[in-house]
Amino acid sequence: MNYEPLTITDLMNLVWRSPYRCGESSWCVQVAHVPDGRVAVRDSKDAEGSALLFTPGEWSAFLAGVRDGEFDLP
Repeated sequence: MNYEPLTITDLMNLVWRSPYRCGESSWCVQVAHVPDGRVAVRDSKDAEGSALLFTPGEWSAFLAGVRDGEFDLP
């Protein structure tokens, strides 16, 4: 599937969510679902900055890796 690039305005209009464990801290990542199926991730400290965009398959693979402990510290 070909995805259209997103503008800063597009990113600002998404509904961004922070992890519940983040609380009032600004040291978190935020996630938003893009209408075309992609998932956007940004740094909560730079809400007007850029975001990483993942296809549905890439996002699923990432979440599977998290669940399997692939990114845990030794």
